Amino acid sequence: MKDKKFYGSTIIGEKGQVVIPKEAREDLKLKKGDKLLVFGMGEMITLMKFSNLKKFMGYLEKHLKSLKEIIKKEK
Repeated sequence: MKDKKFYGSTIIGEKGQVVIPKEAREDLKLKKGDKLLVFGMGEMITLMKFSNLKKFMGYLEKHLKSLKEIIKKEK
């Protein structure tokens, strides 16, 4: 994760909507109509472009052995 960046803050609107800051949309090439996956981890929310799901799954498969070791240590 070499491209870590803080994009500022946003506010949840009346209908539960959140505006993604312009600079983040530009950097991540997000555009109107893009489908996003929403993950919750504790009190953290992560968004990922649906079109990147295959790439993310490939990463998980490649690192499955080390991920299993991390999980084993957490028990």
